[in-house]
Amino acid sequence: MRDGRLLRGERTRQAVLDSAVAMASVDGLDGLSLAGLAKTLGVSKSGLFAHWPDKETLQLAIIGHARRQWEDRIVRPALRHPRGVRRLWALHDNRIRFYQDGVLPGGCFFGSAEGEFADQPGAVQDAIATAKHDWMSLLTGLAARAVGTGELRAADADPGQLAFEIEALGAAVIRHTHLLTVEQTYDYARRAVLARLRSLATDPTILPEDVN
Repeated sequence: MRDGRLLRGERTRQAVLDSAVAMASVDGLDGLSLAGLAKTLGVSKSGLFAHWPDKETLQLAIIGHARRQWEDRIVRPALRHPRGVRRLWALHDNRIRFYQDGVLPGGCFFGSAEGEFADQPGAVQDAIATAKHDWMSLLTGLAARAVGTGELRAADADPGQLAFEIEALGAAVIRHTHLLTVEQTYDYARRAVLARLRSLATDPTILPEDVN
């Protein structure tokens, strides 16, 4: 009986966090409250307080859940590709597909949260910064490994520079699709990174020729 209650409680917690990440991608993380979340989801406010005693605890849980969602849908599938430049390309392609599939109504939870908390020091900002740092480290590390395996020309491929470019093109997608409604942006972002990687690759044939 106790195990059943715990399982139901965990299911409720995961469902609430799924909804909270989606809502925060549109309305922002700072605007979410336990009371507002309970009202929107039609659940007991007291039940939410059993999981998250205050707003900051809720915000940190939402960030953690958004990270797991990002890892499950973008990072882990990419890591199943061969080491080197193909894995780097898959990471970017998966990210654009995540946006294109409309997984979150606002497009990107982290794009919204980074803007909100860039100038608000504290535990929430630290958690967002850590997520961004880890993402950039992953991009840089994959680029460095592609150089190390000889798939990218060492003389021309700076891993930090390449990671910055890939991140910038990924981030631009949200603004162009949601603010400017430029649907071609998904393919623009794919083609820009693919062309860059092919131009640096020692054997471009291991990468797709185009995004279609």
